[in-house]
Amino acid sequence: MEKIIRVNMADLSTRIEAVPAGWAGLGGRGLTSTIVAAEVPPTCHPLGPSNKLVFAPGLLTGTPAANSGRLSAGAKSPLTGTIKESNAGGTAAQMLARLGIKALIIEGIPKADAWYSLHVSMDGVTVQEETELVGKGNFAVIEALEARLGKKTGILTIGPAGELKMTAANISVKDPDSKIRSHGRGGLGAVMGSKKIKFISINDEGAPKVPIADPEKFRTASRAFAKALLDHPVSGEGLPTYGTNVLVNILHEAGGLPTKNFTAGQFDSHDKISGETLHETIVARGGKHKHGCHAGCIIQCSQVYHDKEGKYVTSGFEYETIWGLGADCCVDNLDDIARADNLMDDIGIDSIETAVMFGVAMEAGILPFGDGKGIIRLLEEEIAKGTALGRILGGGAGSVGKAYGVTRVPVVKNQGIPAYDPRSVKGIGITYATSTMGADHTAGYTIATNILNVGGFVDPLKKDGQVELSRNLQIATAAVDSTGMCIFVAFPALDIPECLPALIDMINARFGISLTGDDVTNLGKHILKVERQFNIEAGFTKEHDRLPEFFKSEPVAPHNAVWDFTDAEIDEFWNF
Repeated sequence: MEKIIRVNMADLSTRIEAVPAGWAGLGGRGLTSTIVAAEVPPTCHPLGPSNKLVFAPGLLTGTPAANSGRLSAGAKSPLTGTIKESNAGGTAAQMLARLGIKALIIEGIPKADAWYSLHVSMDGVTVQEETELVGKGNFAVIEALEARLGKKTGILTIGPAGELKMTAANISVKDPDSKIRSHGRGGLGAVMGSKKIKFISINDEGAPKVPIADPEKFRTASRAFAKALLDHPVSGEGLPTYGTNVLVNILHEAGGLPTKNFTAGQFDSHDKISGETLHETIVARGGKHKHGCHAGCIIQCSQVYHDKEGKYVTSGFEYETIWGLGADCCVDNLDDIARADNLMDDIGIDSIETAVMFGVAMEAGILPFGDGKGIIRLLEEEIAKGTALGRILGGGAGSVGKAYGVTRVPVVKNQGIPAYDPRSVKGIGITYATSTMGADHTAGYTIATNILNVGGFVDPLKKDGQVELSRNLQIATAAVDSTGMCIFVAFPALDIPECLPALIDMINARFGISLTGDDVTNLGKHILKVERQFNIEAGFTKEHDRLPEFFKSEPVAPHNAVWDFTDAEIDEFWNF
């Protein structure tokens, strides 16, 4: 039977609850946002005792469905002040699902000045004081816990950034290779740090398989779904070969590759950091260009990057990180970017927010543009050690902009704008402006249709159709985030007619229900409205759904494009 587990850090108690009827049909983002909206006062301090940290596997997580191993984490964000959901791969989601845990809700703050760990198993959850691993980086935590508890242990952990409650801090997740995946964006690692939890360990020994109401229907739908993923040129060919970094050259050609803190749309050294160069480097050094972030991933867009001596440096080396430290900071050395990525994994800090931050820091004169070694030094000597400067840097792009009086600060609701210039790719600008969680490309990935011609084509340089495109994709994404599916299933879902019905059939077979496509769309709409209502009650208005003013006043080459939407046009987004 599925259950809710609550942990109250104020008195270190735990309890198991039945799943309320209103939560029974929810999973992943749908469940975390519903719980946060229902139980967290919208005006509370995100690092105070009233905030709650919620983990929830998706509706299909733990089943044999391809690419269904995502875990959602939710809370009020200390970075944005809005509601926040972040999802990640790794091993934890499937383990929690097998244990029958619908949601793990952590509330309160300890009275004692001590650090703790949670251990989740078939027997429930235990809270223990932790002394050995406090202050350690994430890689050391995983290594120590595998020695202490066994190699199969699932792990959610925070690094020094989370302990110091930096608002760009991640919650890190052990992957199948004992490396790091991240609940990035929004500073949820700081929320876990505020509750004085260094790590959560998971043992699913003795857990049964996730029950499936109609196994034969599930198998049939699962095969059709997997075939669609592999048949699509993006999810079946481009991503497995080049990873997400295939986008560097594509966005450069489109003039939408933000460069030198968003002052240009093309990077002269794009070839040196491109997906093609990354692929060649990985293969030459004996790394892996195909790699899954969780068991059951068949897209395999992750990779394992080695140094010149063939030793591990980083994995899950994503486009947004390579763009941010590369083009946006004008660094053209992949080895420097990979080393920085490794450090961010170990420190436990969001590699998108931190990359955007370094672009602002370079504009502020803290480092010169192009100084990859300087980025590494600031990560090691300032952010990891929590110096005064390190804490400013660890607060993200907005923090540095305020401290140094920078006016070109690419944030929405204080969250860094990633990887795609909204002047040249206007659909993603609507997503950045209207997302309930601050600037977030994954909230409604219009790049698919604006740039990759997936699901049709909407001209990225024109305003026509962009609001509708972003709206439809944000609604669909909210629903997909509730299933435990990787967001990249959207590529075949937009182009291959059999894909989305197969996904719905799997949900129906899993639970013995009869959802329709309209039901899934209505779920996505409901989630967005719940999240927006929380934000309204937290003090956000439509005036917060805006891009920074420099996007209107500064044309970006090569198209000399500007952000030219009126406020009224942006506000049309919410008419559904």
